[in-house]
Amino acid sequence: MSILEGKRQGSLNLVDAVKVMRRGTFYVFESRMRVQAKWWKQILLGQMANPVLYLMSVGVGVSAMISKNSGSNAIDGVTYLTFLAPALLASAAIQSAMDETIWPTMEGFRWHKTFFAMNATPLTGNQIGIGIFISALVRTLSSILIYFLSLIPFHALPSGKAWLAIPAALFAGASFGAMMLAVAAYAEKADVMFVIINRFVIMPLFLFSGTFYPLNTLPMAVRWFGWISPLWHATELGRYFTYGHSIAGRILLVHFIFLFIPIVIGLTLALRRFTYRLAR
Repeated sequence: MSILEGKRQGSLNLVDAVKVMRRGTFYVFESRMRVQAKWWKQILLGQMANPVLYLMSVGVGVSAMISKNSGSNAIDGVTYLTFLAPALLASAAIQSAMDETIWPTMEGFRWHKTFFAMNATPLTGNQIGIGIFISALVRTLSSILIYFLSLIPFHALPSGKAWLAIPAALFAGASFGAMMLAVAAYAEKADVMFVIINRFVIMPLFLFSGTFYPLNTLPMAVRWFGWISPLWHATELGRYFTYGHSIAGRILLVHFIFLFIPIVIGLTLALRRFTYRLAR
């Protein structure tokens, strides 16, 4: 009879190894949720203040200026705020997913080395990685929901199918979060790498993905950046759901495929690296 099946003595009574192996991913997820629960007031305040302030400044202020100069339905046949809203949802999802994959991963491997403590139990690298990823998606979903609810009083979601922009934005968060989980798993030093990512990936992503204006108004030299961007694909899906933006059926499928591929690649690389680093 193995030690996992037999009667445990001493400290082994504290841990049901079989249960940990079976439900390890959930335990990692629960651990992240407990950590965040300590700061729920600050987290909630930040998630509520950011969309309201942004909508008041850019969504309302800039929208009023554009409507005055170009007409109320000058962009894609809708108001500027309606055009902007799906992009804001997707942007919030991507930013949240990035924060909730990069920093917990760096903390686990470098700063507090909590992943090594977890790995000393029957938890595997795959379970730790997936647990972090799922917790990031839950936090991302909460950001999207708060943003979505903030948009309703501004009448920026005219379609009855507008709620489908929520899973579209979450899809973008999952796509980008999986890639950032892999980047963080391979990163040995956070200082330089993530400054570079913020300046040369996140900022161009935000500017050149059809967030503030239609992608086809950009020069061809930078338009390709939007085509490969999860933000643009999620924004297009969001606009399709929120106000009926015209998208051909096969292009709709392409948007989903482009969001799905980074999830598969990112998670595959991340979990492989988690397992390798914890086994060293």
